[in-house]
Amino acid sequence: MGKYDPLCAYLRRQKADVVDLSFRDIERKLGSFLPKAALVDSWWRPEAGVQSHAWRDAGFEPTPFLKSERVLFTRVPGPTL
Repeated sequence: MGKYDPLCAYLRRQKADVVDLSFRDIERKLGSFLPKAALVDSWWRPEAGVQSHAWRDAGFEPTPFLKSERVLFTRVPGPTL
């Protein structure tokens, strides 16, 4: 199990299309602190690293609000058949 898997699992369980989490909320779900790099916008980009798989695999994209240490995760529409 990867460090960010609990965040992925949490997001997958959400019914809402928008999930607002504080950094502290995320840390509680992870059971560890976010790295200092999370205070930089680029850490939240899709190509940023292993952490981005947590929200991408759950079908969300993040909008970080770094000054308030919050992240708005918005569900990415899936393909329609």
